[in-house]
Amino acid sequence: MLLAFDVGNTNIVLGVFKDSRMIANWRLETDNKKSADEYGMIISQLFKYEGLEVADVKDVIISTVVPSVLYTLQHLSMKYFNRKAMVIGPGIKTGLIVKYDNPKQVGADRIVNAVAAHAKYGGPMIIIDFGTATTFCAVSEKAEYIGGTIAPGLKISSEALFEKTSKLPKVELEEPGHVICRNTINSMQSGLVYGHMGMVDYIVKKMKKELLEYGGNKDSEVKVIATGGLATLIDAGIDCIDYVDKMLTLEGLQLIYEKNKKMRKPESKHIERHECENEETNS
Repeated sequence: MLLAFDVGNTNIVLGVFKDSRMIANWRLETDNKKSADEYGMIISQLFKYEGLEVADVKDVIISTVVPSVLYTLQHLSMKYFNRKAMVIGPGIKTGLIVKYDNPKQVGADRIVNAVAAHAKYGGPMIIIDFGTATTFCAVSEKAEYIGGTIAPGLKISSEALFEKTSKLPKVELEEPGHVICRNTINSMQSGLVYGHMGMVDYIVKKMKKELLEYGGNKDSEVKVIATGGLATLIDAGIDCIDYVDKMLTLEGLQLIYEKNKKMRKPESKHIERHECENEETNS
């Protein structure tokens, strides 16, 4: 089995694949204060609940935008799964042509999403990830990662209103049903949720135009794929999203693993345990 980690600023989403098929997935809070052993115990309990065996995990792959958590998960992989994890980064084959000015600046999650979306839906496309930040990525028909937009996510905007004002409360992120609101909570929900919907609609419209101009084929249909925890909420109020795919990043990790697994070498259990002991001594 393959264990895949998608580490975001707010959540860690992990999934287990058997014969290229996802058989279980979970969502944990990202906590850079947790040790490898703490994460290891949590994962062991999750496996036990699903009737899975930790010993059946043969490899591990990690995508992260939180460098402080990467060391912990690498240590976890060595200690609990006896494998040095494959990490999305330079040297990993993705099948994408990255057109960013500096390809190293593109978040690993954005690349992984693009790989999965292009494989499943084909280009040209726009991928929207509703995470801590809301990101928009443009991918051409030829699997070229062209670029995109990064905006504050819904949760960041909500927390900013609460933290930077003296009287506004924390609110649940849900549709109030109208924009002319008669109380503070509904007014905030309206501004946050409908404001985000309006932003998404506008950026998608502009991005579609630029993407078609880039490809030189104005008859192409640009597909819009949404992922992330709040994708369903935003999709409910706008028409520009074609597909909501919550497991896109995990599926992308599995596809990237398949492209790179031939380069993986069997590793000595004795050496890995020795390395872990050294890491624990030095930490």
